[in-house]
Amino acid sequence: MSVNTGSGPDIITFGETMALLMPSGGKGLEYSSELHSLFGGAESNVAIGISRLGGHVGWFGRLGKDPLGRMIFKKIRGEGVDVSRAELTPDAPTGLMMREVLMGKTSVYYYRKNSAASQMSPKHLDEAYIAGAKILHITGITPALSESCREAAFEAIRLARKHGVKVSFDPNLRLKLWSIEEARPVLLELAKLSDIFLPGLDELKLLYQTEDWDVIVSKLRELSAVSIVKGGEDVTYVVTADTITTVPYFKAEQVVDTVGAGDGFCAGFLVGVLKAYEYPEAVRIGNLVGSMIVQTEGDWEGAPTWEQVEAVLNNIKHIER
Repeated sequence: MSVNTGSGPDIITFGETMALLMPSGGKGLEYSSELHSLFGGAESNVAIGISRLGGHVGWFGRLGKDPLGRMIFKKIRGEGVDVSRAELTPDAPTGLMMREVLMGKTSVYYYRKNSAASQMSPKHLDEAYIAGAKILHITGITPALSESCREAAFEAIRLARKHGVKVSFDPNLRLKLWSIEEARPVLLELAKLSDIFLPGLDELKLLYQTEDWDVIVSKLRELSAVSIVKGGEDVTYVVTADTITTVPYFKAEQVVDTVGAGDGFCAGFLVGVLKAYEYPEAVRIGNLVGSMIVQTEGDWEGAPTWEQVEAVLNNIKHIER
């Protein structure tokens, strides 16, 4: 857990976090009489992952002033994440999602229209809070929620760049929220404004409308950002203006739940960047954290501590008794 030093967080992120209901016993939602109550959201998943790894991180967003919103607020705060800029509003509800895994395939159902988070706008941004950070991390989910959320995402980047704060951007393409035709220009513009671009390979194929890796690399090199491409065949790519570095995955002993792997990667990678690691080494940390998270059910519950990460990196044996 992070320790509050009295200064602002080193990394700030914001977006929608929703309550999550999942069936027990591997049943489908339609046939389950019991549901686990959890929560998840790409940005808060990343924030919790960073905090578990010892980073000083802040998350903000809008939640309904209802039981689900209060539960989420308290649990994120309990993970050592600064939530001083998060808001509980009586004017709109907390978003809800339901998830099931059947025959190895995950399906997610969203109930988030007109949620508190979807009403976020530039007026909910605290310029001084953003200015005090070293990294602002955003995702492509927030601009997909509403026009005002889209404006908030661009304004947050403008404020970060104004104050010399690095911008990290994970497109997190969600085609249940908007079409690829609507998403493409927005996400590509956000990528242009970022310092660190964190796409998946499948996302890049859709955004650039090509399967050709060489064309994708050429497009990435038109950006000013360093691009960290997830989802390669057993490797993550680090693409700069003149180099491509491959960083191998860590093998997961068992895969329980793949949701949250990308967010775990981002958390590990950003902590590596904070520790002033070179990008390939930071990616190695991200790969490891992602592989650890998929071995536990839930979006963020399996996020490791820095001590656990070091134990794997240094091949320290676990003593059971």
